[in-house]
Amino acid sequence: MPSKVYSAALVGVNAHEVEIEVHAGWGEEGKVAVVGLPDVAVKESKHRVLTAITNSALHWPKGQITVNLAPADLRKEGPSFDLPIALGMLKVLTENRLPDLSHICVVGELALSGEVRSIKGSLPIALEARRRGRKLIIVPVLNAQEAAVVEGISVIGARSLSEIVQFLRGEVQLEMVQSHLNWCEANNFDADFAEVKGQQHVKRAVEVAAAGGHNLLMIGPPGSGKSMIAKRLPSILPALSLREAIETTKVHSICGQLNCERRFVTTRPFRSPHHTISDAGLLGGSGHPTPGEVSLAHNGVLFLDELPEFHRSTLEVMRQPLEDGRVTIARAAGSFTFPAEFMLVAAMNPCPCGHYGDVKRECRCTPSQVQKYRTRLSGPLLDRIDIHVEVPGIELKDLTETSAEESSESIRERVKRARLTQMKRFAGQENFTCNARMVPRVIRKHCALDQESLDLLKQAVSAWNLSARAYDRILKVARTIADLSGSPGIRADHISEAVQYRTLDRSFW
Repeated sequence: MPSKVYSAALVGVNAHEVEIEVHAGWGEEGKVAVVGLPDVAVKESKHRVLTAITNSALHWPKGQITVNLAPADLRKEGPSFDLPIALGMLKVLTENRLPDLSHICVVGELALSGEVRSIKGSLPIALEARRRGRKLIIVPVLNAQEAAVVEGISVIGARSLSEIVQFLRGEVQLEMVQSHLNWCEANNFDADFAEVKGQQHVKRAVEVAAAGGHNLLMIGPPGSGKSMIAKRLPSILPALSLREAIETTKVHSICGQLNCERRFVTTRPFRSPHHTISDAGLLGGSGHPTPGEVSLAHNGVLFLDELPEFHRSTLEVMRQPLEDGRVTIARAAGSFTFPAEFMLVAAMNPCPCGHYGDVKRECRCTPSQVQKYRTRLSGPLLDRIDIHVEVPGIELKDLTETSAEESSESIRERVKRARLTQMKRFAGQENFTCNARMVPRVIRKHCALDQESLDLLKQAVSAWNLSARAYDRILKVARTIADLSGSPGIRADHISEAVQYRTLDRSFW
């Protein structure tokens, strides 16, 4: 009679339950056949498992051993099946006295000594185990805190194979792991907006972007503070909700971004890839696709400094995630969808030398060089960025000003109030929580204009030849500005401010 142990395989950012069947029969002793579409790492598990069992003073069954990973059409990757395969082998022998394991999900990599090593994706595996009705999940001790976040399932941290066998026999007691999340970490930032001198209109644009989750492009000469401002953006964003934290942690977990110091993502991600990044590095890919930077920035900020220096093809792949909030990658191994709801914050110089239009420093670029530099960015991509703001050079008087600048904490309070207004507005109706994610039917419902505001918007669209997408994005930004001011409706001054964030691109490009 084959033994059965339940585990899980990662597919995209989710896990799918895998039933591990182990059978011992006639054949060459010590020969192990692993079937069920395993990759090389899973096939090699037989060597790790047999050695770990021997070094743990345990015995595997006689004869040839067949290990089946079901469903057979689901690809299994990685060393996380070592521990459940070992338990399956041990359970075949009645003298090992292992109980029924049908209520347990088991994952873990085995060292040759029998020690249990950490794995990727313990959080999505715990979520899948709970969904399948398992009462207990056994994970490596270094992943236990991550899995313990999931309510409704007990978690045991495994240190060694022998310890788990003794626990299953009832010979030793192991404590259930409790989650110890410190949500106060969300308010601890090294950088603060109080350190940014001047640039009041840029700070206002950043506040609007943060309040509504809007994409932002900053254009200005070198040293004007673009990168400094962008790096302080996370300090004014509201804290992650538990749902958002779990979604974000799942992505970071399957990418191997977590460790014993960082077992759970409690702050909004801030990703700043270099401009030499490839399409697959930004969007996700490889033979068996894994998430890229746009997914690692899920529920956070993706900062692209020196935007025109990125390969144009690399930037164009962001069109889908900017519109849909997710990335779909099709490969021979299958189609994979990763979450990618992020704020795009980009910075660039006005020309190759950076001083075009600067009254203090002369631009060394020819008109053709300036034009070529700017046309590295396509119109469709720029159209998907809600707010365009110019960042001028800092004046000496601003740098030497002794008066205190507004802190991130006070800005964050206004942003939190605006986000709370949006959450209440969309509660129970939509699957999003900020204005930037509104679809056309929701825009028509929540962005109604009075006659004065409508006339002003019509004039702006006509004068600047704005696209239909720009029209919708102006309404979204205006709704956010109204939320910041506490206004139930959109007024003409809100439209006016939102329009100015779109007209810079027409005069600049």
